[in-house]
Amino acid sequence: MWVTGNSGAGKSTVCEVLRARGYRALDADGDGFSRWIDRVGGEVVTSPPDPVPQGWLDRYGWMIVRERVEALAEESRGRIAFLCGSAENEADILDLFDLVVCLVIDEDTLRHRLATRTTNTFGRHPEELAAALKWNPLMPGLYEGLGATVLDASRPLDEVADRVIDAVQGPAAVTSTR
Repeated sequence: MWVTGNSGAGKSTVCEVLRARGYRALDADGDGFSRWIDRVGGEVVTSPPDPVPQGWLDRYGWMIVRERVEALAEESRGRIAFLCGSAENEADILDLFDLVVCLVIDEDTLRHRLATRTTNTFGRHPEELAAALKWNPLMPGLYEGLGATVLDASRPLDEVADRVIDAVQGPAAVTSTR
């Protein structure tokens, strides 16, 4: 299952909860599935500036590596695996998943999470925040149009994790994993 959503929606946090509950859950950012790519020349950027300078996000994109996702899909045949992340080119990998869940949050929650999170600094710079705010209202409609399950990730964390599990296993899974 691909668990996606805007920056700050809670993908990495849900991933941690899924891991703690014994599921195979991988973070596309932290576990090396995604990287910054120069859209002009295609080169991988190994040390992006932090914070990014004005205009940087226009040239560079956060991209997921299809080959890594293909390997995960092959390794996970016959069992549940969650890959949690978001990437500019995720349309290139959606065919590798049986299910997609999109975590969505309201603007106030988005602003708060990006300003206070400790896992990374993306979203604190004005250009990054503007990009997140631009995409946030578009997420529900975009993913509903793709047939994804859209979940309100501003709910309590355990409830969100339960609903992600429920999406893949059905209602009985929520009680059987505790």
